[in-house]
Amino acid sequence: MSKPIYLFAFSALFISACSSEPKEETEVVVETQKYAIPIHSFAQPNKAAVTHLNLDILVDFDSKAISGSATYDVVVNAGENRIVFDTRNLSIKEVTIDGMITKNWWLGPLKEFMGVPLEIEVTDNTKQVSIEYSTTEGAEALQWLNPQQTAGKEHPFLFTQSQAILARTWIPCQDSPGIRYTYEATVKVPNDLMALMSATNPTKIDSSGKYNFEMKQPIPSYLMALTVGDLRFAPIGDETGVYAEPSVLESAAYEFADMQKMLEAAEALYGKYAWERYDVIVLPPSFPFGGMENPRLTFATPTILAGDRSLTALVAHELAHSWSGNLVTNSTWNDFWLNEGFTVYFERRIMEDVYDKDYANMLAILGWQDLQHTLEEFADVPNDTKLKLDLDNRDPDDGMSDIAYEKGYFLLRTLEENVGREKFDVFLKEHFTGNAFKTMTTEQFLVNLKEQLLDGSEEKYAELKVKQWVYEPGIPSNVVAVESPLFAQVEAQLDSFLATGNPAVIDTAKWTTHQWLHFLRNMPEEVSVENLAAIDNTFGFTKTGNSEIAAEWYVLSIENNYAPANQAIKDFLIRVGRRKFLTPIYGALIKADPSKESAKAIYAKARPNYHSVSTNTLDAMLDI
Repeated sequence: MSKPIYLFAFSALFISACSSEPKEETEVVVETQKYAIPIHSFAQPNKAAVTHLNLDILVDFDSKAISGSATYDVVVNAGENRIVFDTRNLSIKEVTIDGMITKNWWLGPLKEFMGVPLEIEVTDNTKQVSIEYSTTEGAEALQWLNPQQTAGKEHPFLFTQSQAILARTWIPCQDSPGIRYTYEATVKVPNDLMALMSATNPTKIDSSGKYNFEMKQPIPSYLMALTVGDLRFAPIGDETGVYAEPSVLESAAYEFADMQKMLEAAEALYGKYAWERYDVIVLPPSFPFGGMENPRLTFATPTILAGDRSLTALVAHELAHSWSGNLVTNSTWNDFWLNEGFTVYFERRIMEDVYDKDYANMLAILGWQDLQHTLEEFADVPNDTKLKLDLDNRDPDDGMSDIAYEKGYFLLRTLEENVGREKFDVFLKEHFTGNAFKTMTTEQFLVNLKEQLLDGSEEKYAELKVKQWVYEPGIPSNVVAVESPLFAQVEAQLDSFLATGNPAVIDTAKWTTHQWLHFLRNMPEEVSVENLAAIDNTFGFTKTGNSEIAAEWYVLSIENNYAPANQAIKDFLIRVGRRKFLTPIYGALIKADPSKESAKAIYAKARPNYHSVSTNTLDAMLDI
């Protein structure tokens, strides 16, 4: 998943002592499989676990519901008589055991943000469990869009967002990242629409409206994905391509022209791509993230279509997840940094290979700036700045901050620069190939790190402050410093502008998006309206089509009461649902008007266009 940047409202109830001691990770065995005890799932895989899903569903846009059956192959340990699934706001119709209808199932008590367990009586000879169900209005994974919310304005659209624990709102499942299974699916949709999943996919609309899918590689439930809409496909390379609405397809294909190069660069670093194809779908703008790493089919926001291929690091990030996250998965959401820190590191190595080191270092410095901002936001919750989290009795979405992404990256970058890139690459390649289609705990990774990368040296392990990085708040003193001569040039030209008030002194002919972001982020806290007007009139920030630059500019404009940007800010918030942009802009509006009246007025119009992932965060910010 692409890196989120947003604010949290935490309760003191969830703040624990700042202990640097690691928690012991309990593991249990089911047949030949090992499972970390689920933290955010009712499933009990030490007793009974799923191995394969056959999904047969109907997508009904009129009722805004998915209905059908989820049939699982299961393994039940000797002497066990229960299998437990996660559900949340699902209507369970009927349960079948090995082809026979059973009445011996029940729904347990509701637990906040987790839903209710579905417990089914089985025997240790049970091979298959089938659950007939339908979704309800509470299916937070689903966003149903009317035609006016799409690019084409003629057809409805549906997409899912299952991470972290929303898969259970559209499929009864064992919804823990530590439980993997293969799947096949039959999906019926309106005849003029295309269905796609995190599996083998069609490239043309089937007039029957019936689509069949297969995912041969085992995945956790958070990587279950479905989208339905008026879609077309364009190939990029032999193993890569892009899906989008017809009016968006050409620009998307142009933007992602380097996808095949990225895939080849990734394979050269850390081994063969394990998922056969790598395609991207550009979703409508209400998608709450930059991207979601669904296997074989990355879901992406249209806000990365800048027209100059300058925001494609997001594609490299989601591609990198094909190794870190999808291939080797965090066992629990407490280990989230193992997915995201590794992916940011891998992403920047891909960008360095496809472009150059200066380009990758600019990304790293912007990431460092984001990390510093998050550390300031989390000053009152220092435990949430640890890499190994403690999310027991909390929504795992609380842990999806820049800490996992950027602190994780800087730990890995620090390790690389201390042991040498060649040795570090050998270690990472073994990490991916040796643990393919398995899960990983923080504790097991640290054992491997010490033994394989540091040759068992306790002295080197201590010198690198690994435990401090992982189990203590903040950033250790041995963090590497990343420099960029290109950013140094930006800073010099910004100083010249601030001294003269004349934008003509700035030479921006070869600037990338990253240089523009650095320029805006390094503006002083207070900027005169005259200076803002001067650079706006010269560079067109208020009217820019680059969402990254626009979001940065809008925050600066709000903070300095630059009225000419007001309408563009409203339009942007109503049109774009990406949480990374929404939270800092709404946050700036709240800071400018603590009554929240102006922010709430915009939100009232914009909220219907947002996914629940975004509204859950914004509702809390705005006291809705």
